[in-house]
Amino acid sequence: MFLAGSGILSLLHKDVQAIAAELLTHFQLNAAKDYPSIFLDAAGKLTDARLWTLAATAAVYGTVRFIEAYGLWRERRWAEWLAAGSGGLYIPFEIYEMTRGFGWLSVAALVINVAIVGVMVDALRHQRAAGP
Repeated sequence: MFLAGSGILSLLHKDVQAIAAELLTHFQLNAAKDYPSIFLDAAGKLTDARLWTLAATAAVYGTVRFIEAYGLWRERRWAEWLAAGSGGLYIPFEIYEMTRGFGWLSVAALVINVAIVGVMVDALRHQRAAGP
């Protein structure tokens, strides 16, 4: 996420829509098609303020994930709670995506996320049974 945030900051004071158009040309995508045109329109709406917001969001997200990883590495209980809670936040969105259309990628994401949350909850339960 830190690299993504840095990449976003590198777009400050530049014509993001022109860069997006170059990217579409490089990958030989037709800008008139649905998804490339959505990408091009979104790039045209990016202002410097929005780029700063996206970069800051990426930095905060990366920091939280780094702290979570550190806590899990050191086997801290708070990190297990954080991992279970943050993983659980994605499950409703993944279920919603599956209701919009079945896809193996959606199923895989849901199964993996439920497994991760299950492992964290199981670790918390075993830790509670073992005592403080």
